[in-house]
Amino acid sequence: MIITNGTLITWQMENLILEGMAMRIADGRIVEIAPQRELLDRYPQEERLDAEGQYVMPGNLCAHTHFYGAFARGMAIPGAAPKDFPQILQKLWWPLDRSLTLEDVRLSTQVMLADAIRHGTTMLIDHHASPNAIEGSLDVIAEEVEKAGLRAVLCYEVSDRDGPEKTQAGIEENLRFLKACEGGKRPLVRASFGLHASLTLSDRTLERCRAAVPEGVGFHLHVAESEADEYDSLAKWGLRVVDRLHRHGILGRNTILAHCVHVDAREMEILAESGSWVTHQPRSNMNNAVGVAPVESLLRIGVPVCLGTDGFPSTMWVEWKFAYLVQKVWHRDPRRMPANLIADMAIYNNAALAGRFFTEAPLGVLQEGAFADLILVDYHPHTPLTAENLPWHIVFGFHESMVTTTIVNGRVLMKDRRILTLDEAAVAARAREFAPRTWQRYQAHVLGNEESSEL
Repeated sequence: MIITNGTLITWQMENLILEGMAMRIADGRIVEIAPQRELLDRYPQEERLDAEGQYVMPGNLCAHTHFYGAFARGMAIPGAAPKDFPQILQKLWWPLDRSLTLEDVRLSTQVMLADAIRHGTTMLIDHHASPNAIEGSLDVIAEEVEKAGLRAVLCYEVSDRDGPEKTQAGIEENLRFLKACEGGKRPLVRASFGLHASLTLSDRTLERCRAAVPEGVGFHLHVAESEADEYDSLAKWGLRVVDRLHRHGILGRNTILAHCVHVDAREMEILAESGSWVTHQPRSNMNNAVGVAPVESLLRIGVPVCLGTDGFPSTMWVEWKFAYLVQKVWHRDPRRMPANLIADMAIYNNAALAGRFFTEAPLGVLQEGAFADLILVDYHPHTPLTAENLPWHIVFGFHESMVTTTIVNGRVLMKDRRILTLDEAAVAARAREFAPRTWQRYQAHVLGNEESSEL
């Protein structure tokens, strides 16, 4: 396939915006970028995709999300609203994840994948939990990812909060799925090893997980999302969270730490020294009222900070906007968090993190030899758009509704805003059938927890 009549945004380290150029795709890769007339003359029989003047750019990448949270939308929480983050976990997320069946997991995944395709997000790093449907849950998610045609990195969150049998089942699910993905057996899907957070993990469980994980495999977990995680670690172990994880060998160049809102200066140093990845999710942090991550300080000290959604819709440019604005209001300083720093996170760092898992070719860039994961964007700027001011155009002008075509591994997943690999309406209709049953189980879990706490 040759993509013609587009303006190419390459997102190379020295970003280029190319006009008059066409791009040839073969075997899931970008094999040639050359003047359009030259390519068409050399390959007259090649299939063509006319970009019709749109921008052609790499697909967006999401560094941390939760497919399983799809059924939370519109769900009522019984009783008084949660007053802090521990209550949000106890009254919302933990009862919900206990309510999920494997079919709920499948439907939640389908819903989130359709959302990602529509909004131009082509690779997602997911963190899964379904304590009453652990075995085979990652296979269910992987099957749906492959059918939809997206890329994903998957793991199951190990936790002690549901008892030792569930802890063991979570460890086994991660190990089984790591083996299923080794050696590129699943070209679109890769595996990590999931942990929930320090506050639900004993020393014994951390030791077991560290001992079980093969060489070179990293972890994916939540760190210091709220102060509660730090105070819990200090009370139980006499260590701050990052220090504790460092002691247990959890940190490293393949480990992803979501949030890190409440890390201190020494913890930042440890993160930088270990090469661990941090993901920033401003919409989630604002929604949970946990504070604002010290993103600029983390970047300055050398921590590779990426951008994720934490289960919010896969509208990465919306996440850009929140990341841009929240630091300004938090610090009461309009100079904080310029858009080029957000591009460093969402473009370059996200691509580098994805490259730790998909090693065969570059992701997140338009260049010869890179994966053909790209989107067409129908944006009509009314001021000059250059490589230098593009991040500010994205913050103030780009919108996900402008994505018209999504391509992954050379396969067209959405064309002219019509999703080709999923029946979006049918997926939503089936999810609407299942969600009320999940909500009933959720209500029972919440009420059961309240009765237990009263006793």
